[in-house]
Amino acid sequence: MIDISLQQDQFLDVVPTLVQPSLVETLKSRARAEMKAARPSADLPQVQVSPVSQMLQARLASFDPASDDAEAENAFYVTDLGEVYRQHLRWKALLPRIEPFFAMKCNPDPMVMRLLASLGTGFDCASKNEIQSVLDMGVDPSRIIYANPCKQNSFVKYAYNNKVRMMTFDNAEELYKIKRFHPEAQLVLRILTDDSKSLCKLGLKFGAPLDTTAGLLALAQELELDVIGISFHVGSGCFDANAFGEAVVRARRVFDQAREYGFDFKFLDVGGGFPSAHITEGITFEKVAAILGPTVDSLFGPDVRVIAEPGRYYVGSAFTLATQVIARRTVSAEVLTAAAAAGELDETPSHMYYINDGMYGSFNCIMFDHQICEPKVLLRDGNYAYERDLSLIPTATGSVSDELGLASVWGPTCDSIDLIASKAVLPLMETGDWLYFENMGAYTITAASQFNGFRRSEILYTTTEEEVLFYF
Repeated sequence: MIDISLQQDQFLDVVPTLVQPSLVETLKSRARAEMKAARPSADLPQVQVSPVSQMLQARLASFDPASDDAEAENAFYVTDLGEVYRQHLRWKALLPRIEPFFAMKCNPDPMVMRLLASLGTGFDCASKNEIQSVLDMGVDPSRIIYANPCKQNSFVKYAYNNKVRMMTFDNAEELYKIKRFHPEAQLVLRILTDDSKSLCKLGLKFGAPLDTTAGLLALAQELELDVIGISFHVGSGCFDANAFGEAVVRARRVFDQAREYGFDFKFLDVGGGFPSAHITEGITFEKVAAILGPTVDSLFGPDVRVIAEPGRYYVGSAFTLATQVIARRTVSAEVLTAAAAAGELDETPSHMYYINDGMYGSFNCIMFDHQICEPKVLLRDGNYAYERDLSLIPTATGSVSDELGLASVWGPTCDSIDLIASKAVLPLMETGDWLYFENMGAYTITAASQFNGFRRSEILYTTTEEEVLFYF
């Protein structure tokens, strides 16, 4: 008899090889029913089974130029949940020992969260609200790590009242706080590592230097607190795979040091910093895994539980943003003449395009996450241009596209900081044309505001992996 309590990814692979097709469909239906019963009911958005290109084209085709709806042509995302699913399978294949705890600060999209919860991932939370949103999905508290070394008192009490035990610390004051508000916590000492080769150097704010760990362990022993292991973070957007291996070596030293204070560590959190799927040159996930996996295995026995906190790894390449050109401004002849006289004409944009999402919205990643966002033509003169050679796209008059030129791309707000691209290579665009931006899933939606009254961009969902539908 088949045990349908198997995890869904295992279930779909195993069952067809063991039973007749008619029974397979029956068991799939029962598994789907069990999964829905296991989590709170919710009105979830519809998930299509279409390529991203078709989703974008269908959305553009749905716009009615004669409509009086002022919000009808707002910017929008197309999210491929199949990409998230593939990233999960890739993680399991290359780092099978290390359990992923999704860093939800990167992108707390509810559909992504539900998919990852159904896939069995844990969650890295940094606040009461993040913890609550995970618990509200029916996730067991044991699958949460409160990975903020400096926490608000009331949030620590909330974790205690909701049986969230794993949490990080890196200073003595935090130990006294936890002793008072959550004495049953399972503590993870976050150590300082070399994050000099990362875009976001988190060591400026968090991490205990190795010359302080002995004192912290001694204090934890004195306070009779349960320290279970070590965590570190090499920095968000790390571009040196060796940083992961070096940090594991540091963690091993503190593991050994802990024995002097009566602790027998059985837990290691290797943090985040893992590259997204669209990174195919330089530091790739494969290169990180090739160093991290063997280093962990060589320094830590199988009795040590190992987790990680991937964020952008899962979602970075899963979100595509479509934006409309809402205005165009031609750079004055005087400016271009002066640029030519200075020998800088080839580096001077001839046009300024304004689109309906910007730095205060999805493109906050430029400021906060040091990202470079490249605009690409989606719709021009009524011609769909996704992933097409611009030289082959006819204009409204039937001629091929104009010669490409430099342009700057700006967001819609009244702030001059709202610059998305200072030198983009584009053909001549008109108001009503569309641009798209790929790889917009990390640190975009999560910090988007409604400054100047502009709405956050809507999200449409599709999947390029049909198996994903069984998780909703």
